[in-house]
Order: sequence, then structure tokens, then C-alpha cells
Amino acid sequence: MKKISLVLSSLCFFMCMSAQTIGFNPGVTANGVTYALPRTVLHADVSAIKTQFTPGEFARYAERYLHLEHVGQEAVTSYAVQQISLSLEGVPDTLKAYTIKLKDKSVAPMVTLTPSGIIVSVNSAQPKDVADIDNKVYRSAEGTHHQLDSRAYFTEEILSATSTAKMAELTAAEIYEIRETRNALMRGQLEAMPKDGAAMKLVLDRLNKQEESLMQLFIGWTDTIYLSESYRLEPRDYEDVPKTVLFRFSSKLGFVDADDLSGEPYYITVKDQHSVVLPSAKEAAKRKIEGIVYNLPSQAQVEILLGNTVLLTQTFPISQYGTIDQLAPALFGKDSTVRVTFHPATGGLLHLEQ
Repeated sequence: MKKISLVLSSLCFFMCMSAQTIGFNPGVTANGVTYALPRTVLHADVSAIKTQFTPGEFARYAERYLHLEHVGQEAVTSYAVQQISLSLEGVPDTLKAYTIKLKDKSVAPMVTLTPSGIIVSVNSAQPKDVADIDNKVYRSAEGTHHQLDSRAYFTEEILSATSTAKMAELTAAEIYEIRETRNALMRGQLEAMPKDGAAMKLVLDRLNKQEESLMQLFIGWTDTIYLSESYRLEPRDYEDVPKTVLFRFSSKLGFVDADDLSGEPYYITVKDQHSVVLPSAKEAAKRKIEGIVYNLPSQAQVEILLGNTVLLTQTFPISQYGTIDQLAPALFGKDSTVRVTFHPATGGLLHLEQ
């Protein structure tokens, strides 16, 4: 996670805060250091797999020449959801923007902000767990391609065949010959046997590769492609999120738009667990901001559902469901060694130590 470390070496720190709600401009200003507390955004990262079956060129002859039943004759593409994971992100709440003002005879702290202006730490290096939270990147895995170069193993007789049926017949005969050679090799019945185990393995690997390549002409092959999508949800202040369509997914089309009824709906719900006691309106109005302000997020239960089946349940702290608190100015007086870190996605207090 990129960070902005503001060392106020030429200005002294004054622990008096002022709220700023218009024209949020994070960082060092004429008045001091301006920062914001975060609103919590939920991220649902969904991984899926696309499977593509391609029939072999000789698929219709598989039963006749190789006695294989139920061999696929048509190309088929299908999609399936593999995994859903939830994580948090913080976005600046400009209604919770504050300025650390300056005053003589106080400490000169290092204030660390994210690039968007969310406070991360005071007088403290950024901890690794905070960096991991804000720097999480999701990438699609590479697909796997399984088609082999079958024609590289065609004999002159196969290439000279004048019909597909004859080519299939000769290819099947070649497969049987490969199997007979391998069986004789395993039994030690070949006239020219490999000299040692390494040579034996090399010959077997070549025979197996040749058979697999030629078999693809009858049974086909399956390729896989890994896909991923990320969906975000920002709960409103003090409002649960009822059963809401997060995304839709089709077994034939993969990820589709939320209003595309060809896909099955995957739902999300968010329910505040009221783990934080909220101040009354009268108490909030009387609150005087004098220290470093931070969030007291409330725990919320998040569920992902397919229809009425719960696929995933997790509990997360959500800043919008909680309230704010502050660290007293006395903690940051002259000669203070207090070090503080905050969660960049919730604004909650992570560490406070001297």
C-alpha cells in the first residue's frame, strides 16, 4: 500500500482538531494535517472456471474402431463458480474529515495517510497487516490448453488415406500397435530392450504421449480457463442490507449483468450486530472534538446466498454502523512516545503502545 508520511519537522504539533466537510484536501495544509476516516466497502471476489470440450476429428468412429461408448460428438462450453471471498476496503468519508492543527511546544509527529487521505498511523511505522489489507490484488489464473499435436504421429499410410473413415481405422490400428509395444516392453519381451531404468522410462513416456495424442482424435480434449470478477457494496449509515442481488451467473454464459435473467442470482445480506453503543443525538451534538478522531465500527454479519442456500457467512467491522471516539490530546504532549495505528478499511484502532 502506498503511503504518505508527513513529518512535521518545522512545525509543532497541536492536538486540537477541527472538522472539515467541504473541499477535502488531505495532507499538509496551512492549518496542519488534514485526514479522513474511512467508510467501509465490502468486496466480493468471485473466481469461476470456463470449461470447453472439443470433440475429436474421428469422434463418430470411436465406438466402431476403439469400442468406446458415449464419446462426445458436439462442442460444449460450461461455466461454474469455484470460490467467493470477502474483503474490506476503506474509502474517505468527507463528512468525517479532520485537521490536526499546530501549536508551539508540542511533539512533531509522523502522520501516515493512504493516498486517498485516510489516516493509518501516528508516530508509528505502518504495520505489515495494514499494508496487506490495503494492497490486496486479485488476478485471474491462466487457463490450461490440452490439445496435442496428433498429426505429428501420423504414419505415411494414414496421411495417404482417401477418406476420414479410413484414416480413423488406420489411426486406431496405430493405437493398438502402441499398446502392444508397451505391453511387450513392460514384460521384457522386446528384442532391443532399454539398457537401464532411465532409458526405459524415456521410451514409456514417448509411447504414452503418442497414444494420448492419437486418442484425442477420437475422444477429444477439454480446455479450462479461469475467470474472476470483483463486486463492491458500500452499506448505508445504520441501515442493514436486505437480500440483494450481488451478481448473476449462468452455467452457459458465465458472469452476466445483474438484470440478465439468464443467470442465477447470487445474493448478499448485511446485518448490523449492534456491537457498539451509539450516542444519542443530544450526546453527539455536545461532543467536542479535541483529540485524534477514530472510528468505533460495529460488527456486521455478511451472508452470500444462492437462492435460499447460504454459501458463505462472515462477520466484519463496518464503520457506517458504529460511531467515533477520540484519543485525548494529553497522549501526544511533549516527549510523548505514543504510537498509534488504525485500520484503513474501518478506521478502528489497531494498536496503541508507548
